[in-house]
Amino acid sequence: MPTKDLHAVPFDEGTIAKLEIFEDYAEAWIPTFVMSNFSKIAIFDFFAGQGYDINNVPGSAMRILQKIKGQAANIQSKGVRIELYVNEYKIKKFDLLKAACQEFLAANTDVADLIEIHYYQDDFEDLFPRLISRIGSIPSLVYLDQNGIKAISPKYFQELEKLSQTDFLYFVSSSFFWRFGESDEFKLHLDVDITEAKKNSYRFIHRYILDQVRKGLPKNTKLMLYPYSIKKGANIHGLIFGASHPRAVDKFLRIAWKRNEINGEANFDIDDDDLKSQLDLWGEKKLTKRELFAQNVRQRVLSGEVSDNSEMLLFAHSQGHLGTHADIVLREMKKRGEISYPGLSPLVTYENVFKLRKRVAYTISKK
Repeated sequence: MPTKDLHAVPFDEGTIAKLEIFEDYAEAWIPTFVMSNFSKIAIFDFFAGQGYDINNVPGSAMRILQKIKGQAANIQSKGVRIELYVNEYKIKKFDLLKAACQEFLAANTDVADLIEIHYYQDDFEDLFPRLISRIGSIPSLVYLDQNGIKAISPKYFQELEKLSQTDFLYFVSSSFFWRFGESDEFKLHLDVDITEAKKNSYRFIHRYILDQVRKGLPKNTKLMLYPYSIKKGANIHGLIFGASHPRAVDKFLRIAWKRNEINGEANFDIDDDDLKSQLDLWGEKKLTKRELFAQNVRQRVLSGEVSDNSEMLLFAHSQGHLGTHADIVLREMKKRGEISYPGLSPLVTYENVFKLRKRVAYTISKK
């Protein structure tokens, strides 16, 4: 199936949204490992493009370099070396990418002194198996930003699932499955039941694709996957974020919810939450994503299923929510006399749970 040359035209709003999430996560990821006493860290950009679009808007590789520059002083003081792996299969784009990177390093010698760039002009299916051992050997951030569906095969997720200290952002052309998912070409990469998918609205197609990817992981996996749907014109594609560490999950969810305070899951109102302030024909109000989560928090606490801040943070993450969302509910429950806990805060944050290892028990009040 032919793919569109994204760099022959200016990046559209959806592509910019995707690139900004890549950039935001790199900005959060780099200092985390720079300040953690690792001698080397690595970033892999398997579908790097040509560096800039037709209007000179930077693509993923240039945004990575810019974020490294923003941390140059810390990187140098900690003596960390950054390995950057960039790949672009099309020869003309590869030449432009390499020239753009070299021009950036020539103008920013502070960055050039800190990194080693490995350039590849290879097919992803050939390159990924060759680099997977390197990805697993040091803390790594992996970008897979294909324009198509070849890289969505479960075998790649299964390989990444085995790795520790590896976070990844996977762009998926999800709407292609809606249109072509029954074809043999698509089933070779990800065999999905499109008839089942079409029982729900088209706007949920990226959620459905993520559910199919999850089914291909081991039952006891520690890998956590999160969707971010991106509307691009009439199409809905999306990102899949993957990580095994709660700190990485917390960082990604903060980025996602900052971009969309309605649902933290899309660059549009995917569940029509803005309309749920109105009553339906039966005089009932449908719950927004935030309201449904608040209801679930209350039920979990009052049933005893969630009894402290550690369990609550993990529950919030499992639902794609921030600890601060649970904090609001718990404070209100305490105010109403439904529960009690010592101190003023329920401490549902990564810092309190995992760094400071503070435990706050939530006691159900007797009636």
